[in-house]
Amino acid sequence: MQNSGILYICPTPIGNLEDITLRVLRVLKEVDLIACEDTRVTQKLLNHYNISTKLVSYHKFSEKQKSEYLINLLLEGRNIALVSDAGTPVVSDPGFELVKKAYENSIKVEPLPGASSVMTAFSASGLDNPHFVFLGFLPRTRKEKETLVSKYKEINIIFLEAPTRFVKTLEEIKEISGSVNIVVARELTKIHEEIKRDSVENLISYYTENSPRGEITAIIEGKEEKREIDECLIIDKIQILKAAGYSTKEISKIISLLTSCPKGKVYDLALKS
Repeated sequence: MQNSGILYICPTPIGNLEDITLRVLRVLKEVDLIACEDTRVTQKLLNHYNISTKLVSYHKFSEKQKSEYLINLLLEGRNIALVSDAGTPVVSDPGFELVKKAYENSIKVEPLPGASSVMTAFSASGLDNPHFVFLGFLPRTRKEKETLVSKYKEINIIFLEAPTRFVKTLEEIKEISGSVNIVVARELTKIHEEIKRDSVENLISYYTENSPRGEITAIIEGKEEKREIDECLIIDKIQILKAAGYSTKEISKIISLLTSCPKGKVYDLALKS
């Protein structure tokens, strides 16, 4: 019985054609077929690097029917590279259906690291909170936006947006979250690359006067809510643990781990209780 081929997930440049790994270039040359979002876009990349591998279109409108065709080729032993127009496939791009079916058919999926607008934007954001959620393109309706943005308001929210809708989206974010800071990474790695970090109010003014163009990745800075510590509740827990025979040091460590109360404060309260 012939062994199945390998499905390679191959990131491509998000703008600058130099931002592609040597490994991705090798794989694109060696595979039997490249499944791509737009053959015209991918052909430009292949021409730049003198790669002649055959292309087949695979986009969001043909994902389901083309997945069956590609899976059959993989089962026959063909190796296939999956690429999107830019960046890492499957991340807000077509590919989920193919990867899912590959696993269902015990076909090896081999992901290659590479360009990503999400990680590129976050690395240049200057935000000290390392926690973030990537939401892709935000929902169109105001209500759906509010649900998502409110849910993740305490961590950084990374999203994509079309330039024609960007100012409206900023205005809705201001209505939902108030005065928050936002990082805008536009046209990353391209000639007109722009990275701006400012308040949502200032960004609304700026982009109202200077209509944005090109691809936009934006980050809403998370605002962690400060919660008041209920000392009475902490004291109750201290007394329970004291009665169970725990030392003051042990009590301060346990309660600090279970609550947001610093160990030093728990220790002081334990001495007074």
